[in-house]
Amino acid sequence: MSKNTIQSKNEGWFSGSEGQLAIDVYETKADVIIKAPIAGVRLDDLEISVTDEIINIKGERKQIEEIIEGKYHAQECYWGAFSRSFNLPAAVITEKTEATIKDGILVIKMPKK
Repeated sequence: MSKNTIQSKNEGWFSGSEGQLAIDVYETKADVIIKAPIAGVRLDDLEISVTDEIINIKGERKQIEEIIEGKYHAQECYWGAFSRSFNLPAAVITEKTEATIKDGILVIKMPKK
């Protein structure tokens, strides 16, 4: 393993970076739909912008309690700012875009032009 791929003990796993939101994108006859697991984030805390060809999603998953560094036994969950941009597979009607969160899943429904 090269020296460049080893992180120091003082660096966080995502230290100084922004996480990327995982998404599923699919089409129906009438809509382009995006789904993303987003547990711990409220819809009001997301910034979603849509053009007829691109969607941008930004938010932050905040840690509720302070954990003392060095007390973790495993740290696999991402906490902090995240974003995702995606080129849509079809032109959409931006003003009719709907976003909901149910059971920790963000669903964005965009009618096709």
